Amino acid sequence: MKKSVLAGTGMAALAAGLLIFASNRSEATQVAPAAAGNAGTVKLTDVPERVYWGDTHLHTANSVDAFGFGNRLMPEDALRFARGEEVTSSTGIKAKLARPLDFLVITDHAEGLGSTKAFYDTPRSQIRDPRMLHWYDLMHQGIGGSLKATAEMLIARGKNEGAFGFDAGGDKLTRSVWDAQIDTVERYNQPGRFTAFIGFEYTLMDGGNNLHRNLVFRDGGSKARQVLPADPGFLKTPDRLWDYMDAYEKKTGGKVLAIPHNSNLSNGLMFMMTEPGGGPMSAAYARRRAAHEPLVEITQIKGDSETHPFLSPNDEFAGFGVAGWDQNNLLHSQPTTPDMYAGDYVREALKRGLQIAQRTGENPYKFGVVGSTDSHTALSTADDDNFFGKHPGVEPNPHRTTDTLIPGMPKEKVGIMNWQTLASGYAAVWARANTRAELWDAMKRREVYATTGPRMVLRFFGGWNFTDSDLKGDWVHAGYGRGVPMGGTLGTRGKNGAPSFIVSALKDPIGANLDRVQVVKGWTDKAGKSHEKVFDVVWSDMDKRRIMNGKVPAVGNTVDTGKATYANSIGAPALATVWTDPEFDPTQRAFYYLRVLQIPTPTWMDYDKVKFNETLPAEIPLTQQERGYTSPIWYTPPVS
Repeated sequence: MKKSVLAGTGMAALAAGLLIFASNRSEATQVAPAAAGNAGTVKLTDVPERVYWGDTHLHTANSVDAFGFGNRLMPEDALRFARGEEVTSSTGIKAKLARPLDFLVITDHAEGLGSTKAFYDTPRSQIRDPRMLHWYDLMHQGIGGSLKATAEMLIARGKNEGAFGFDAGGDKLTRSVWDAQIDTVERYNQPGRFTAFIGFEYTLMDGGNNLHRNLVFRDGGSKARQVLPADPGFLKTPDRLWDYMDAYEKKTGGKVLAIPHNSNLSNGLMFMMTEPGGGPMSAAYARRRAAHEPLVEITQIKGDSETHPFLSPNDEFAGFGVAGWDQNNLLHSQPTTPDMYAGDYVREALKRGLQIAQRTGENPYKFGVVGSTDSHTALSTADDDNFFGKHPGVEPNPHRTTDTLIPGMPKEKVGIMNWQTLASGYAAVWARANTRAELWDAMKRREVYATTGPRMVLRFFGGWNFTDSDLKGDWVHAGYGRGVPMGGTLGTRGKNGAPSFIVSALKDPIGANLDRVQVVKGWTDKAGKSHEKVFDVVWSDMDKRRIMNGKVPAVGNTVDTGKATYANSIGAPALATVWTDPEFDPTQRAFYYLRVLQIPTPTWMDYDKVKFNETLPAEIPLTQQERGYTSPIWYTPPVS
């Protein structure tokens, strides 16, 4: 459905007008990318030997809201930044990663792709709708007015009033922006060195309830440009997206997968036990969802979606990244109540998947996990000491720690204080080489994990006969040869009884030591009820930190919040073990995943406090324990 409010504009408008931050024009023409290599000449290892770091969720000025928030960086700027080059942010700050990423997926919103820029560039005399004229004038007042206009548009979108998708050129504009974006991504894709994926975001919402998905194409431009990004309009279920994906694959012979994100803001709709219509979920529906959505994004700027203390009261580390985000839906249009949490968080979804599989034989929530930024600055950084915020309005400045998420808007309108955003996360992919095909295939088979920012190296293999002696040899090949990696399903049960797991965690080479490694287990009993338990399986200083009252004592805290520093005098640089499930019941469906905790480190707010010499309210946390989550390994009982 079109939401036309303008007439007589179109592509000519794109070339007209001045940008409100003229000094921050795209630097796209200043540096040419290196010549793209040939994926067919890239050497493959026999098994995945390297982990590749990237971001599967990034917005540029082509996103309808990002431009409104003041983002003036284009896809080429985003790609240059991701591969380690210095760029100038939309507010004029020099920005560069300490270490480049290995891959990037630019996922601009399909809804109104490029239309805010076109709207902004339209001559004022051609705008007739009073409300649109109001927003147009606000946007031309500068960043404060632009933020206010965008906030009002988001509120209107939450009421299904069709604020976005200005139709400043319709499909013609979408085609032009999509083709240009593909051209840029193709030029920056360098097989073996840096992978640039083609993608977009399907911004599905039920009112303000978040049901967003990111699409990642395995293919190059010759196939992806045969379609346009799909705009969900005012649809409320993902079925049409899956139709779109099926049609694309049938038409082109290509492949595409979808990654849901921010389930924590769905008000219980992301991981339902039923089909959208309210009836029991069928095996066919469950199978279709699992086939199209092999991954979920478990952590990002807008909070962490692993679990909630209400759902996991016995998990002492369950509250990470929850504050503020568990009170309302995405657009602050409907309060969240505890009975909705079970449909919002990933661990509970994994448990629900087992329950549905027990009833139907199909698991709709058999997914792996990635982290990504969802940054709307075009800058993929999840580093607390190099954090550029959700959008240009909260790029580094002396007051962003105490601003609301949209500065200038009161908290009762926005719902979130900016300090409640996380400098999170990254996607880690185990693959045989850095190419589109290898990375995408690893995503499809779920051999991936998430971190909240640190580049810790995590391995997780499950099998039936691993022992401590395996860690003394080539345990990686043993893991692949006699078991399955993260994302896999245990094979036929051996006579030895319980499954055993090879667990290995290395700290970020330039980051903090590790506190502990935990195995999170979920299972269903004969009655179909789900359960969970967290096992501490290996931790630093085990001789000194003996379990007391069933818990491992805290690792300590070396953070000097007055200097925003920490010391690696506690914790361990590496932790490894072979763990066997002591409570295994071969009749019960189960999953296992790793959660790896760092020692405490400063938050981005502490780095800001020191940099800008601020005095912050006591409610703002200055330390945290960052973490990584692997994709699960599943066990399914044999059919009796």
